[in-house]
Amino acid sequence: MKNKRIVRSLLTAILLFSAHLLFAQGGGNGTAGIQDATTQVTSYFDPLTRLMYAIGAVLGLVGAIKVYSKWNSGDQDTQKVAVSWFGSMIFLVIVATVVRAFFL
Repeated sequence: MKNKRIVRSLLTAILLFSAHLLFAQGGGNGTAGIQDATTQVTSYFDPLTRLMYAIGAVLGLVGAIKVYSKWNSGDQDTQKVAVSWFGSMIFLVIVATVVRAFFL
């Protein structure tokens, strides 16, 4: 019984030591890979921010035409549509700016 505990303890120690050596050897390559991935992801922020602004501009024009047509037809919910459209455009611009500032 005592021999089984000693053997089990030795095997556990060998396993932990070998796992430590395996992770220690791959640590340098992992750090370089993470840094490379970080630079690649941050390089996409400028084009994606411009894309978000372009999508916002197109949706803003569509929303403005929608509000204008509702206003000319005399609908009662024109103010609600205009406020929701304006709020969504403000939200899109703020999100694009905050995400860019947060990650860069």
